Amino acid sequence: MGLSILVKIVRPYIIAAIACIGMMGVLRLLDVSWYYVYPSAFAAYGVFAGIFFAVQKKLVARLLTTTHDEIEETLRFSVANNPLPLCLVNGEGGIAMANEKFKAIFPDAKIFKTGIAEIIGAESVEALRAEPDAEARVAAGDAKYSVRAVYVSHDQKSGAMYFFFDVTRYEELKRLYEDEKPVCLYLVIDNYEDILQASPDQTRSMRAAAIENTVREFAKNLEGALLRYRDASYQIVFARKHYRQLEEGKFSILDMARDLENDADFPTSFSIGIGLADLPALAEEYADYALDLARGRGGDQAVVKTADRVTYFGGRVQVIENRSKGKSRVMSHAIRQLVSESAGIMIMGHKHADIDSFGASVALYRMAATHGKEAVIVLSGYNHSLDEVVRLAKESGNYRFMTGEEAFLTISKGTLLIVIDTHTPDMVDYPALLEKADKKILIDHHRKRESMIEGTTLTYMEPNASSTSELVTELLQFDEDIRKLNKFEAELLLGGIFIDTNSFSVKTGSRTFEAAAWLRMNGAETTSVRQFLRNDMEDFRQRASITANAEFTKDGIAISRSDGKHDNAQIIIAQAADELLDIKGIRASFVVGATKKEVVISARSLGDLNVQVIMEKFGGGGHLTMAAAQITGEAIDGTISKLKKFIREAEGETK
Repeated sequence: MGLSILVKIVRPYIIAAIACIGMMGVLRLLDVSWYYVYPSAFAAYGVFAGIFFAVQKKLVARLLTTTHDEIEETLRFSVANNPLPLCLVNGEGGIAMANEKFKAIFPDAKIFKTGIAEIIGAESVEALRAEPDAEARVAAGDAKYSVRAVYVSHDQKSGAMYFFFDVTRYEELKRLYEDEKPVCLYLVIDNYEDILQASPDQTRSMRAAAIENTVREFAKNLEGALLRYRDASYQIVFARKHYRQLEEGKFSILDMARDLENDADFPTSFSIGIGLADLPALAEEYADYALDLARGRGGDQAVVKTADRVTYFGGRVQVIENRSKGKSRVMSHAIRQLVSESAGIMIMGHKHADIDSFGASVALYRMAATHGKEAVIVLSGYNHSLDEVVRLAKESGNYRFMTGEEAFLTISKGTLLIVIDTHTPDMVDYPALLEKADKKILIDHHRKRESMIEGTTLTYMEPNASSTSELVTELLQFDEDIRKLNKFEAELLLGGIFIDTNSFSVKTGSRTFEAAAWLRMNGAETTSVRQFLRNDMEDFRQRASITANAEFTKDGIAISRSDGKHDNAQIIIAQAADELLDIKGIRASFVVGATKKEVVISARSLGDLNVQVIMEKFGGGGHLTMAAAQITGEAIDGTISKLKKFIREAEGETK
């Protein structure tokens, strides 16, 4: 229709042009001068064009109207008969037109009354406008749709066409695929041998069967394939859809283990490592890593590893002391051998060294010197409480000290670096030394974290030990060349044990007392140790203020703060947290303070609240009953708000 009108409009002008050209030819045949021919021809064409234009104005208007009607009719037809549900949205975001398929999906949507944001959400509208290839998802009844939009322009007032693609079957297939992905789970009974040894002959097989049945019932509920590859170790492979019930139940299998009847004076506990990945081999690798973490953190917990995240569950039972000293004897021999083979020894603890780290460093220095090796203690900074003992150590001339920068410049190939009292790379005194040292030994008593020093030649981690000083004391006991420590070294080690056990009141086992007894035989006196640990009057006042201003909850949680910035804030708040825990009715205490560089937290518990898990959320760590964290770029008020939130979350998991 429009094309025929266009032909009618153009044709007269073409005819007029031809007629004018013909007239010019006739005039020239009549020998009329060109001077008259051109003006006559142009004048004639102008007259014809004027007449045609006046006559055809109506045809032009008709053409425009017809074209508009055809476009609108085509648009309406395409909208009404499009196989996809779609709607036309005006510049104000209102639905101006929609086909029947769209109306069937969203029957409550009204033309010119309902906005597209009411259907797919305002955030989705903004996302679709910002990115040409963006998509949004919307559910309608049991169906799911992918929404895409084509905008006239990307300004804030342009209209758009919204298309709805049914992806219900795709989403169902995706869900089925996710549900059937393999999950690998490793389960180890932490104290299997100890439980059987504690059981008399007539009940031993019964206790073992009860544990076995619990594990098998657990695997049956997961519809998993169970493999027992050692007496106390199992592998279960199951579908991802069953993992959700584990997570929702907070891994109740850990509680079931603790409820098992046994003849020991401690409950049964499981360590569980789970790997979540698309490939079975990768899931197994993740599960093995997660189990290593769970056991390195003391057991009685489940650790879940994915490609980019590690999650912890459980960890409510105090670590049971390992009564065998065989590992200490083997480690002592291995460390002596590495020391003897090395050109030099460097001993490095954690930042802001405390008496546990410092005492262990001095004792290991003695081991190196006994075996004829030059050693250096890396000490860039330390707590205010160590002022006296560091002064005495330096004045004695028996030990060599360097800052981290000095050690970095002097370390050479063949030097053995011994890292103590931490296993986290960014917590050591001078992290750059880790990269430069080609041989490393790691000795620590903290529960294992996913961020760990890599490339160690030898790793000795015992989360069931009270302190690094206890571990080092045992290593020295099995070194036949060390007949006796001097009094100063023995008292430093005893001080480390004393502080980390809060005067032998927490994390204290028979081996802790055995180590203390050996140190006492080497001349350590508790009165001298007490003098090492004394505070000045200002510290005492600060600690008393923290205790007096504590906030107490109905659930037996004490939270307090130390205002201002203090160089020895870590020591003060740790002592205040210990004192708060001595108050009747208090089962956990948290104290927040600040140094000139960071906010610090000390946490203590009687055992039913895992303070380590809470401190790990701040990037810290420790043990179930004693933990701490250092936070940079945070204010005390903000830290306390987060702390209360994390306590609520932890309480929710334990109830």
